[in-house]
Amino acid sequence: MPLRDWMLLLLLSVLWGGSFFFVELAVGALPAMTIVWLRVAPAALLLALVLWARGLAWPRGWRVWAALAVMGLLNNALPFTLFVTAQARIDSGLAAILNATTPLWALILGLVAGAEARPGMARLAGLGLGFGGVAVMLGGGATGTTSTLAAQLLCLGGALSYACAGVWGRRFAPMGLSPLATAFGQLAMASLLLLPLMLYLDRPWQLALPGPSVLGALAGLTLLSTALAYLIYFRLLASVGAVNLLLVTFLIPVSALALGIGVLGEAPGVRALAGMALIGAGLAAIDGRLPAWLRRRMRPLAG
Repeated sequence: MPLRDWMLLLLLSVLWGGSFFFVELAVGALPAMTIVWLRVAPAALLLALVLWARGLAWPRGWRVWAALAVMGLLNNALPFTLFVTAQARIDSGLAAILNATTPLWALILGLVAGAEARPGMARLAGLGLGFGGVAVMLGGGATGTTSTLAAQLLCLGGALSYACAGVWGRRFAPMGLSPLATAFGQLAMASLLLLPLMLYLDRPWQLALPGPSVLGALAGLTLLSTALAYLIYFRLLASVGAVNLLLVTFLIPVSALALGIGVLGEAPGVRALAGMALIGAGLAAIDGRLPAWLRRRMRPLAG
């Protein structure tokens, strides 16, 4: 990849890794659904303005909007809510590590749906390593007393939801919907789906006005980790392809851990780091490029 695309990929990992950091700042002051709604609704408005400025077509037709509603549920409303709820009990770094299991779930779903070819030994080993890492973290005490099994399972549920969204999202290209219009549509529908639940459960009009740090975290979550991140994501999708974009999965936990340790003072335990190492090794085996590079490097030595 060109250097510019590598830099954009690193920036995207920081933006998405930063979402766990921003949530950690906001979760003590606001209910989960309020945080999520304030993330998706303004971001949908911003992407609508981008679509208008670029002269791109908006989604049209009830079938398209119905499909976008499912996408908004699977890719935004449900996983965002699960992760925010979980982060009330576990550290941001651990949540980001569990989020990195998304490609593992995606591979399993692809095999079940028949969209993936029969996996070779490398991919099977990758799955084993990845879920071995999950088992290590679920074994107890991954980040001390703040970690609970229920919160970790919520994160795994969110990662599974992202994987389901990846399968569901394959239908939008044949519909003639641009990636940016898909991002706007799913965020808009997620906002509509969350609104009645947020109003009923959180009663936001009764909440105290958050402090500056929480308001700043919400702004970062909306502007940086959602709206800007989607713009960069689709720019990279067009230039480097979906396979290369998988690399961001390796980098998000690193960004989230760095922010958690450096700014929030979090201290990930040995289990969390060991689990991250196993998941990273599993993703590397599934991706295939690192093993292929090692084989190329070793071939001259063997000769």
